[in-house]
Amino acid sequence: MARQLFGTDGIRGVAGEYPLDAGTVHAFGAALGKWAAGSATDAEVVLGMDTRESGPWLAEQVAGGLARHGVRARFAGLITTPGIAYLTRTRDFVAGVMISASHNPFQDNGLKAFDHSGFKLPDTEEHRIEQEILRLRHDGIEPRGVTAPVDEGLDRAYIDFLKSTFPWRLDGLRMVVDCANGAASHLAPELFEELGAHVYSIGSLPNGRNINLNCGALHVESLRERVLAEEAALGVAFDGDADRAMFVSRSGRIVDGDAVLLIAAGALKAQGRLRGDTVVSTVMSNLGLERALRSAGIRMLRTPVGDKYVLEEMLRQDAVLGGEQSGHVIFREYATTGDGLLTALRVLEISQASGNDLDQLAAGLEVYPQLTVNVRVKHKKPLEKLDAVNREIRAVEAAFGDAGRVLVRFSGTEPLARVMVEGPDPARVKEHAHRIADAIRSELGA
Repeated sequence: MARQLFGTDGIRGVAGEYPLDAGTVHAFGAALGKWAAGSATDAEVVLGMDTRESGPWLAEQVAGGLARHGVRARFAGLITTPGIAYLTRTRDFVAGVMISASHNPFQDNGLKAFDHSGFKLPDTEEHRIEQEILRLRHDGIEPRGVTAPVDEGLDRAYIDFLKSTFPWRLDGLRMVVDCANGAASHLAPELFEELGAHVYSIGSLPNGRNINLNCGALHVESLRERVLAEEAALGVAFDGDADRAMFVSRSGRIVDGDAVLLIAAGALKAQGRLRGDTVVSTVMSNLGLERALRSAGIRMLRTPVGDKYVLEEMLRQDAVLGGEQSGHVIFREYATTGDGLLTALRVLEISQASGNDLDQLAAGLEVYPQLTVNVRVKHKKPLEKLDAVNREIRAVEAAFGDAGRVLVRFSGTEPLARVMVEGPDPARVKEHAHRIADAIRSELGA
């Protein structure tokens, strides 16, 4: 049965509108509370949020729903998504909920749920909770908020964990940190300064409405300018909930998740820690990464887009490293989800141990020109039923042979079709991407 509420990354939408209206969010809390109460006596659920202005009232409704089943909410306040995952699996919490819409604008928000393992809830559990939410809404459940005081020790425990994974000091290192005016706004500067770095912070003055606004992992231009102006060793940008990280090198080079996977895979293989000599990535990862890994004796497996699917494949393969070009990188020795702060520490650790800066570390990645065109659609029709679109795709694939790739998919969180074309010639890549995008517009365009 098709799911109505849960997408590829929890429940997401415009705060205050279905499915993030007060009644549905309260029903989510009640459904999760019923599930949690059935798993343990005296059950507790940890809640966290990013800096969106809608976060506090959403947290109150989740807590109110939990309370209907005698489940206590512990509120970590402003914290990252991986911070909630860490707390859920290391403390006596039955579940954790992160209130965030990640890289989306402030009007949006979302609910991501983790079980005690620290993994996002599997599809089967999400389906059970969704059915209970829909039943409660049909029965007319009345929203009732509960205010939970912030437990200041929870985010401190997460920072202490991150520090414990880092065997070096950063004394004298000049770095720029772009916190996207989001969940990392106080955590990231605190972490790196406690390790000795000289930190220049940008995007660290959230006002409830400026999260991801021309800053953070999706907008690294300001970070690049500041790295060059300060002559910093590197810069790192997080997204709104800090589960991803993008880097800028001393020279101004943008270092994305693909480059981080190559850097980390090489270091882990040299240490004998890259289990199965395998890296898991997605269909969006550049051909250049696949070829660079292959030349190093490392196989790369591709999954659909979404760190959830990367993690599922990592577990099947018993792989320790996986991630996405967008900056979600999972180091399974340390975490159950992508973690931007942890990724930054691993990159810094590799740099310190090797004596190479980020430019040198990323030099082995030859990036093939890649263009993604987003097409707003009225509805999402199965791609195999779009004859004109498939004709264009086949024509492009025939023109490139094995020297290029085409990927067309629908966004899991927005009414968009995404057209990605990759190949050796930027002009041909652009031409082919727009031809396919035009075919989609003619059939499904909004």
